[in-house]
Amino acid sequence: MQVITINTSLLGEQYGEELCRHLEAGDILMLEHAPFAPAEADKEFLRDQKQSASSAFKNIAYKPHLNKTTGLSADSGMDCDAVHRILSSYSKGAVDYVGRLLPRYGRKWKLDFATYRPVEEEGRDLPLKRRNDLMHVDAFPTRPTNGGRILRIFTNIHPSKPRVWVTSDPFEDLCRDYAIAAGLGSVTSAGAALKRAVGRAARVVGMKAPKRTAYDDFMQAFHHYLKANEQFQQTRMRDTTPFAAGTTWMAFTDQIAHSVKSGQFAIEQTCIVPLDAMVDSARAPLAVLEKLAGCSLV
Repeated sequence: MQVITINTSLLGEQYGEELCRHLEAGDILMLEHAPFAPAEADKEFLRDQKQSASSAFKNIAYKPHLNKTTGLSADSGMDCDAVHRILSSYSKGAVDYVGRLLPRYGRKWKLDFATYRPVEEEGRDLPLKRRNDLMHVDAFPTRPTNGGRILRIFTNIHPSKPRVWVTSDPFEDLCRDYAIAAGLGSVTSAGAALKRAVGRAARVVGMKAPKRTAYDDFMQAFHHYLKANEQFQQTRMRDTTPFAAGTTWMAFTDQIAHSVKSGQFAIEQTCIVPLDAMVDSARAPLAVLEKLAGCSLV
């Protein structure tokens, strides 16, 4: 895994494709000063906000498709409007800039949530499956990607402290060593297929049920398996990368096994990038897993 500093003077299709190749290889792209980062006054304002104590909210989230922000503390009062303004502005700015930086992705991606993460990750009291300080690959339980890629753009808005990531081996190596134990075979079983068929039937009659594939089921299981595997957590840490205050970085977090060792006050925008936007779709987690499973997972 490499951290590639983006040359902001080279925006264009050719440079964008080069950056896409880095992302698809499992590298991280970094911007030292992102033009879409909040103004200093807005950063300071966000650092004063409190997250809801409800276990239903892991972060404060701006949802572009609903133009709604959730997860703020009940006593935030009128500050909710200001938080919504800042997060929606960050989301629009990040999507516009990165869409121009990576045009082959920006033409086809689907917008997901923007989140604000005000809580210090080191020592955070969360259930094991929701902890960010354990290495994992990303998967969304309620927002399956159906094989699409999870591209996440992060900005550290702490005034001085870095946000420290730990990353592990390439996705192909992790699948070789852990995918079978994590349940790759079981997601294609008759029972698993029947469960997904029930979900399809529910949608036909108008019930709310996310459209899940065998790929989504496995990636969710892999996320949980890696977090719970103490041997993996203790022996497969490979790189520690501090992202300094004010920097922005982006990665395919469904491919890079990562954890946040420490850090507070970060904003993030997620985009779901379809496989047909990839430069080399053979490197995508779906392709790697289908080759290992010997069958289609979507």
